[in-house]
Amino acid sequence: MSKYIVKRLLYMIPVLLGVALLVFTILSLTPGDPGSIILGITAKKEDIAALNTQFGYDQPFFIRFFNYVGDIIFHFDLGTSYATRQPVMDSILARFPNTLLLAVLSMCLSAILGISMGIFSAVRQYSVMDHVCIVVALVFASMPGFWLGLMMLILFSLKLGLLPSFGADSLRHFILPALTLSLPSAAGLLRLTRASMLETVRQEYIRTARAKGASNKRVIWRHALRNALLPVVTTLGSGFGASLGGAIIAETVFAMPGMGTLMTTAIRQKDVPMVMGATLFLAVLFGLVILAVDIMYAFIDPRIKAKYQNGGKGRE
Repeated sequence: MSKYIVKRLLYMIPVLLGVALLVFTILSLTPGDPGSIILGITAKKEDIAALNTQFGYDQPFFIRFFNYVGDIIFHFDLGTSYATRQPVMDSILARFPNTLLLAVLSMCLSAILGISMGIFSAVRQYSVMDHVCIVVALVFASMPGFWLGLMMLILFSLKLGLLPSFGADSLRHFILPALTLSLPSAAGLLRLTRASMLETVRQEYIRTARAKGASNKRVIWRHALRNALLPVVTTLGSGFGASLGGAIIAETVFAMPGMGTLMTTAIRQKDVPMVMGATLFLAVLFGLVILAVDIMYAFIDPRIKAKYQNGGKGRE
């Protein structure tokens, strides 16, 4: 298991370099320069050129890229923001707790609603409640995130006045953004859990367990669910990693200071160090989340754990 973890961590190095090169290239190809965006179009050309020189933006592409990567490798420095003149890492650490809390809340809600209703729907296949669950899942899965957030904001904040409409000062401010993220995700988990459970309960070992006299409850929770959870855990882990990417729609609709709004503002200002730093920070977190999901497989499925212990290849 330890060899597999080290191997996966080493794989992240070329991935991060590729991400850095791709994002840096895209930012370089976009029109405009930091000096013009920060000072405005009415500023003198001499002032704009001086500011770009101060940022090192007048240097060739590869020199700027290798200087940036070198600062990260040798000094663990993500740079200084062009707009705020503050260290990029300080800005990220100030915003990330809000995004992390939002991602954790939305993941928990998605898991509770999606998995529980998916099991319920699979156990009562073709019943009235099964059809109701499927229809509800399709409705929420087809809703655009920004529209769902706006409707919840209008209903619960403007009409009923039950919840705040913006900010991140207390846990109440996270309820509506978390619901906006979790409901469509829970709909997808419901359909996936239902399909995985229906496929699992038709396996030979399930019929064998029932033939030996195991109760239906024991068959569902002890045998079927454990094997049906593998694709669900993958989807849930990927969704959590994506939520760490800023949950841009929810943070924008509810004016929440998080990673999403930080990155969108930095992109509009062509704040290259901030965009690069936030992207690499989130890429590392996403890679660690996916690694954690792979490790969880070993605890869910004993066959995968045996592969790790025997020196076999795990899930790549």
